[in-house]
Amino acid sequence: MKRYLLRRTAILLASLVLAAVVLFVLLRLLPGDPANALLPVGATPEQIEAARRELGTDASLPVQFLRWLGDAFTLDLGRSLISTLPVGPEIAGRLPVTVPVTLAAFLLAIVIAVPVGALAAIRADRWYGPILNAVAQFGIAVPAFWIGVLLVTVFALRLGVLPAGGFPPDGWAQPGLAIEAIVLPVVTVALVMSASLIRYVRAATLDVVGADYLRTARALGLSRGAALRRHGVRNASVPVIAVLAVELATTFLGAVVVESVFALPGLGSLLVTGIRQHDYPVIQGVMLVSTAAVLLVGFLGDIAQRLIDPRLLQRTAS
Repeated sequence: MKRYLLRRTAILLASLVLAAVVLFVLLRLLPGDPANALLPVGATPEQIEAARRELGTDASLPVQFLRWLGDAFTLDLGRSLISTLPVGPEIAGRLPVTVPVTLAAFLLAIVIAVPVGALAAIRADRWYGPILNAVAQFGIAVPAFWIGVLLVTVFALRLGVLPAGGFPPDGWAQPGLAIEAIVLPVVTVALVMSASLIRYVRAATLDVVGADYLRTARALGLSRGAALRRHGVRNASVPVIAVLAVELATTFLGAVVVESVFALPGLGSLLVTGIRQHDYPVIQGVMLVSTAAVLLVGFLGDIAQRLIDPRLLQRTAS
């Protein structure tokens, strides 16, 4: 296990560096000069050159990258070109909105997907089994923003029971208003994520239901439910956990996108504002944090898989 942890940690760090390289290069391929964000229209070439020296963009790309990467490893993500505020604290201030939305949506998606997916597999021979599968297939094709608009139309505009968007000025110091503000975004993300998760749970359950060891347990006198609980849950959870790690990362990214629909002051709105203003430090900071979160979730998912099923460690070692 220690050897695997060391190897997997090395892969995680290498992936972070590679992601940082790709992010840095792609942003530099975009049209426009970051120095223009500091200057008025009609700036002279001397003013532009001075702004580049101030930002450090007058150096070569490798030098710029090494500077930025070194600062990032010390948690210094630079300063916004527009507000001149440090990007790191700005991102940290947005996480209390994005993280609760992500975790709540992820948990709700699991609550929906696990029983529905298992039921669709166990009762595949009943009339509602194929219907549940078809509903999940349809849910995958529906865009998240469309579901968000639909929920706002029904619950905010017509029924008036929930706010259409925004977040209380005092944040979680007003817990009632904060919870009301994230209900619709959480449901939006959860519905989209649960649709794809249902299919994975259904497939994993079908594999277990048709397994020889489950038929043997039934032959020894266990009921179907008891055999599934005793022998099926652990075996079915191994492939599902890998999917859950991916789904958690997707939920985080989905929450960032949906935040713009509901005008939540999370990472999504910060990223959109940075893109509109060509604020490269903000864009780099948000994308780097998001990428690191996705990679870390995948890392933890791999570890959890091997803790549940030690046979995976033997395959890795061989």
